[in-house]
Amino acid sequence: MKNTFRILFSLLIVFSITSCQKEEGTIYEVLDYETGAVLRTLSVNAALFNNSIPTSEFSVTVEEQDAQDGGLLESVDIYVSLRDLTSENGTTVAVDKFVKSFDASAFSTSPVGLPMATLTSNFGEAFAALGISADQVTAGDIFEMELRLNLTDGRTFGKSSAAGIITGGFFASPFVYNALIVCSPEPGTYHIDMRDSYGDGWQGGGIEVDIDGTVTKYKVPDEYSAEENPGGLTVITDAEADVEVPSGTVSLTWTWINDSYNSECEFEIYSPYGDLLLQITGDDNPSPGLLPVTFCLIN
Repeated sequence: MKNTFRILFSLLIVFSITSCQKEEGTIYEVLDYETGAVLRTLSVNAALFNNSIPTSEFSVTVEEQDAQDGGLLESVDIYVSLRDLTSENGTTVAVDKFVKSFDASAFSTSPVGLPMATLTSNFGEAFAALGISADQVTAGDIFEMELRLNLTDGRTFGKSSAAGIITGGFFASPFVYNALIVCSPEPGTYHIDMRDSYGDGWQGGGIEVDIDGTVTKYKVPDEYSAEENPGGLTVITDAEADVEVPSGTVSLTWTWINDSYNSECEFEIYSPYGDLLLQITGDDNPSPGLLPVTFCLIN
């Protein structure tokens, strides 16, 4: 390794380009378009469902924009689909199920004069909408929460109508959000074994453990960091850590923080009983984000 004003109105554009020849060698193109509407993401407040707690909540704050600065807003619906990522209990298909609706009256006015609201759904509501049994949802699965914007002129906009220009960047209007299914974790001492295959530590990478909002980062010390390697060791290949999860913990999540050289980072995470919960090798080249580590409370 080495150390290396006003908010713009968004358009959903339907292109219809015609041309005519006004004079020889001159082409004039006319662009026809249909104005649409978006739900701009202001903040994702909660995106974890605890399958042990029916009231655990998905919550997102959005701002609505349309051709009449919110005058066309009728309602916003929440739909849910299950993305089954756990094969141990079979594969379940449950998609596009209506959960609940928020009328325009539920929206207040944002600082820029557009409709704004915090839209929520708890695990119990989303699970009931899917119409599946409890043993078909496991910690590690994902509920895809889709917002569908209904206008007073009869049109509806959702993820299927969202062009790339509005799903990211300033408008941040994906219409769909992932809510990870977690569980109340078994308390005890979880163990992490970490390695760097090159021998000079992790440079930027690490495992962040969030225990009910308290976040701690674990990593192989960086050879080039005086803070992490005050002794100035020239070879750093291994590290280990114990993570104490107290009784009564509601939420436990594990997140990989991107390293400059992910392919050289390897680790294993073990439960309090020595079960191997996750193994990452150099070939896995881990991507940043939540790690599929769950060990549910044994009742």
